Amino acid sequence: MSSVLDQRRSAPPAGASRPAPPRRRTRLLALSEVRWALAALVLFLLALPVHLLDGPTWLWGPLFAATYVTGGWEPGREGLKALKDKTLDVDLLMVVAALGAAAIGQVLDGALLIVIFATSGALEAVATARTADSVRGLLDLAPTTATRLLPGGTEETVGTEHLAVGDTILVRPGERVGADGQVLDGASDVDQATITGEPLPVAKQAGDEVFAGTVNGTGALRVRVGRNPSDSVIARIVAMVEEASETKAPTQLFIEKIEQRYSIGMVVATLAVFAVPLAFGDTPDSALLRAMTFMIVASPCAVVLSTMPPLLAAIANAGRRGVLAKSAVVMERLGRIDTVALDKTGTLTEGTPYVTDLCPLPGSGLDETALLALAASAEHPSEHPLARAVVAAARERGLPLSDVEGFTSTPGQGVTATVDGHAVIVGAPARLLDDAAHGPHREVAAGLEEAGRTAVVVLRDGVPVGVLGVADRLRPDAAATVAALTRLTGRTPILLTGDNERAAKRLAAEVGITEVRAGLLPQDKVAAVKEWEARERRVLVVGDGVNDAPALAAAHCGIAMGKAGSDLALETADAVVVRDELAAIPSVVQLSRTARRLVIQNLVVAGTFIALLVAWDLIGALPLPLGVAGHEGSTVIVGLNGLRLLRETAWPRLTEDTA
Repeated sequence: MSSVLDQRRSAPPAGASRPAPPRRRTRLLALSEVRWALAALVLFLLALPVHLLDGPTWLWGPLFAATYVTGGWEPGREGLKALKDKTLDVDLLMVVAALGAAAIGQVLDGALLIVIFATSGALEAVATARTADSVRGLLDLAPTTATRLLPGGTEETVGTEHLAVGDTILVRPGERVGADGQVLDGASDVDQATITGEPLPVAKQAGDEVFAGTVNGTGALRVRVGRNPSDSVIARIVAMVEEASETKAPTQLFIEKIEQRYSIGMVVATLAVFAVPLAFGDTPDSALLRAMTFMIVASPCAVVLSTMPPLLAAIANAGRRGVLAKSAVVMERLGRIDTVALDKTGTLTEGTPYVTDLCPLPGSGLDETALLALAASAEHPSEHPLARAVVAAARERGLPLSDVEGFTSTPGQGVTATVDGHAVIVGAPARLLDDAAHGPHREVAAGLEEAGRTAVVVLRDGVPVGVLGVADRLRPDAAATVAALTRLTGRTPILLTGDNERAAKRLAAEVGITEVRAGLLPQDKVAAVKEWEARERRVLVVGDGVNDAPALAAAHCGIAMGKAGSDLALETADAVVVRDELAAIPSVVQLSRTARRLVIQNLVVAGTFIALLVAWDLIGALPLPLGVAGHEGSTVIVGLNGLRLLRETAWPRLTEDTA
């Protein structure tokens, strides 16, 4: 398959704004297999009426000869290359059978064989191309030029492939970001829907990460390049899908393993079908016709084509929905899982804390708004996730933040700053309240923690004035996803988390999970996975791809909630949910099961056709045209059956039934 990295479209100048381009699909005529198959079909259709109407041989003969050449030269060439490596390719056998049919005067039947055989090859090429199309829309979004800032304030427009880590680029309003990196200066809203699936633009300011191909809003941004263009989120996704399309599932590997032995046996049997009747007085033409018919109908073309089209089509369909399976092996294995283990933070939850409770203490003289403004002012210089949650809550309410002096941050304890002349401390109750006077703050903090919140106490001049409750937000589709996975596997998913047991059980009850293992370190999660697999369970682990990496690697299958930029998510897991949509997990599991079911259907259809046609040829007298139509017809049937998974309607929407 040609690399989709070579198929990028040119972009307008860096300073120009452009709308999101439409999704592109490979044009069928761009595929050489399709062009040759179409040429063979056209030539065949031109020759057919002339031949059937007993037209001159000089007219239909060259047309049929051209049919043989256009439809058979590629598989013939590849078959000869394989033969040089001492491998017997079934494609070469089909070309030989067609030429054998022509040699005994069955020119029309041989040409029909070539045409249908070329058509089946074109179908497989279409499946492969559609797999690449599943991510080509992402590539279209990556600009090919960027504005690089030079020392002295000058600018230059360069190709994005020439950007290096550490370069500074200017992203004007409406432009697409040219590389993955960090905002140095400026503020804007960036539309990241093409990568993360987030429906609303995300506010970006100094220190925030941005991704190549996302669309800048109304503000200008100066961005320091953090990754080489070849290592950007988009490029890694494309490389991963290309790798997936080139891998082979265990079923396909097994088929190819026996194909060689089968093909050799088929050649020996063909020679016997020719020699035995000849020894008993049959005419050479009659014996050769029966032998050629046997070679055609016994060929395992349909069997070979049974596996990869369904799996490739499933990979392509899942890719369009933001689920990237790294290989055909993964797509096949996903359908076999019977146990699901889910991480909590970043998987069932969004992984972003937010302020849930504002509890000013009696006698503090503060209301909720004043308490939040005081805490946010002190936390504003901090980069801690809890601090950012407090600051974000104040900004949502439009609260003005005071300037601070003497800011210090103590890991594991909190921050200290002078706000409007007062010494303010914001941090964990367990670290800050040991020396504080007893009072209602302890009861408030304990109540918040009992409810599964993280308590943050605020002290002013050494006196507790309020407590904030911070929690992670549950994904809106978490409960429906758990219900769908329960229906698929027959078992309720299990929660594996490093969080405390109280918070874990509270969240599990909200989504319908009954088994919880809390307070786990990464090695404890691996031990749990190995324990289940020792009981012959096939475990699917879903995590955020960071602290869950060992368990993702140890499981039968691992899926990472691939919040954009997570290197470990893209490298460790077997599949990545790029758009962070939890509901996509049961859907891709069901899609895998559908693909496996189609593979089985294809193998049954192929095996049945071969058995019936071979028996007919050996016991009776199977006409060559019927042998060609039956054998190649079965090949086309299994190819089209697999390609059904390319349809939009093939993607299951399981959580809608359980919401």
